[in-house]
Amino acid sequence: MAHFLVIYGTGEGQTAKVADAMRTDLRERGHEVTAYDVRAAPEDLDVSAFDAVLVGGSIHVGKHQDGVVEFASDHRDELAARPSAFFQVCLSSASDDAERKAAATGYIDAFVEATGWHPDRVASFAGALRFSEYGFLKRLMMKKIAAEATGDTDTSRDYEYTDWEAVDRFAVAFARIVEDAHPKVDGLAEVEG
Repeated sequence: MAHFLVIYGTGEGQTAKVADAMRTDLRERGHEVTAYDVRAAPEDLDVSAFDAVLVGGSIHVGKHQDGVVEFASDHRDELAARPSAFFQVCLSSASDDAERKAAATGYIDAFVEATGWHPDRVASFAGALRFSEYGFLKRLMMKKIAAEATGDTDTSRDYEYTDWEAVDRFAVAFARIVEDAHPKVDGLAEVEG
């Protein structure tokens, strides 16, 4: 059993839902998981105490949350010393348009460049539109963005675009990387001789 850290930034809560789904996937495989919203993480969080780390963030106005960028920058050496992965939640990932998909990839590239951290795995998942939770101005802004990204502009309802099977596949594939790096025998780590 490995000990995973899942740390994420969320705006409206969709990234937290994705992180929670990953936490469930990892626990179902027998792993211990500690998860934090980056805003609530302890200041003295010791990343080196974990076998593997999943970092997640969402895109708002073309960038990831400052706290997620700062966490990855501040801990890039610890992240590089163990299996690590990055996922983002981004409305552009919901689009079938090649330019929008490229924009989603560009956000990841910009994150890697800004932080200096090169995760072992990356993924971009489509997010959600929660028109029912937005104030008037945000609803108008998100309606305009949605018109270009998905075409869904009915503000009387919410939309969820996240492909939960893709989220599960990503978490399981990352878990397998960690399991291969930390083989177990009858629940005990193998001792190298």
